[in-house]
Amino acid sequence: MKKILFLSAAGFVSLLSFGQKIDRIIDAVKVKNIEKVLSSDMMGGRNPFSKTMELATGFIEDQFRATHLDYLEGLHSYRQQFSVIKPAQLHASGSLNGQTLDSNSIVAFTTTALLNVNDQSGYKKAHIAAGAKFNSEAFKYIQSDSNYLVLVDTSLAKDFARLSRFKRQSFERNNNVLFVLTAADPLHYNIAVEHELFRSTLTNVVAVIPGKSRKDEYVIFSGHYDHLGIGKPNAALDSIYNGANDDASGITAMILLSKYFKKMEHNERTLIFVAFTGEESGGFGSRYFSRQLDPAKVIALFNIEMIGTESKWGANSAYITGYEKSDMGKILQANLANSKFHFEPDPYPQQNLFYRSDNATLAALGVPAHTISTSKMDSEKFYHTPGDEIETLDLKNMAEVIKSIAISSKSIISGKDTPSRVAKEKNN
Repeated sequence: MKKILFLSAAGFVSLLSFGQKIDRIIDAVKVKNIEKVLSSDMMGGRNPFSKTMELATGFIEDQFRATHLDYLEGLHSYRQQFSVIKPAQLHASGSLNGQTLDSNSIVAFTTTALLNVNDQSGYKKAHIAAGAKFNSEAFKYIQSDSNYLVLVDTSLAKDFARLSRFKRQSFERNNNVLFVLTAADPLHYNIAVEHELFRSTLTNVVAVIPGKSRKDEYVIFSGHYDHLGIGKPNAALDSIYNGANDDASGITAMILLSKYFKKMEHNERTLIFVAFTGEESGGFGSRYFSRQLDPAKVIALFNIEMIGTESKWGANSAYITGYEKSDMGKILQANLANSKFHFEPDPYPQQNLFYRSDNATLAALGVPAHTISTSKMDSEKFYHTPGDEIETLDLKNMAEVIKSIAISSKSIISGKDTPSRVAKEKNN
């Protein structure tokens, strides 16, 4: 009996010590110190294509440096840089079966400055017929990996006129897609399109704590540090979209988790901490990052987004998107068995949140990659408004969410538990 009592006491002391350590590293004051910088006016709303984004990048770098984290393999700093291109169509001309085309009836999706295409170029020919759902059909070809000449029925002229609006930033394309508004189905064609290309450099910020016994197994903690920048002045609010909840809250969590795990040094698996860029403008950061890793080596991804307000269940709760797609949520909840905190399945399935954040790219490759959030997506007053400022956040509850992520992940980072894989998307 004495031995049992001794062991129980020892376990209690160990648990108490564990709690004291995490409370010293993660609390509302430390949450505020990071959050107030990331969501300050000087960050200019963290538009990834603005000069002020450098301030946010540098701040996150400084946090990683102060924590003495390692670089991701293959990098020589915490910066993971890549380029995106925005093409502006300048001129277009061509003919179908010898008949001259109006320049306004040609739209090209390409990252090639001078594009010349004819019937000997090997392009696949496709049609968008009258009555078709134009946007979904057009996107199917835009997102393909093949070269296409897409002939659009003239009855869809109004939809065709709006097609250029979809010519946004993209990675350098390996294929070209030409849309032509015509009633013809030509055997012979010759089309030339000229673009001015605007190239931008974007930056993810990435750091690593190497694993002890399972270095080639990765557990990732992420959030996105970009937001919407500066909009038009508003009579009731200012023009800066500070993004305190979306997603300075997730980056604050990611930074504090890196400090906690570095202090604890009990990870058998390698931990990767990443601040993604470009989530609001196409998920560029997570898409690029995912290409640099072997998805088979990624055991889990904790993507943290909008945890600054109470969930629909109140304090000490959060939800996990795609809860049913792996058993990761069950593992996290099991590790919180003696806690007042609880994770729930996503209560907003109709909003398709699992595919709307930075977890989606790795999830499509089979990784148990889920987003943790508290945001009431049916009633978040300041979502995507200039009113998303630090004063609207519950910093104390936010600290509890972060601590619960740290505690609930312990069996995954230790190697004890391995979440089941998400079903891969068919085209991966």
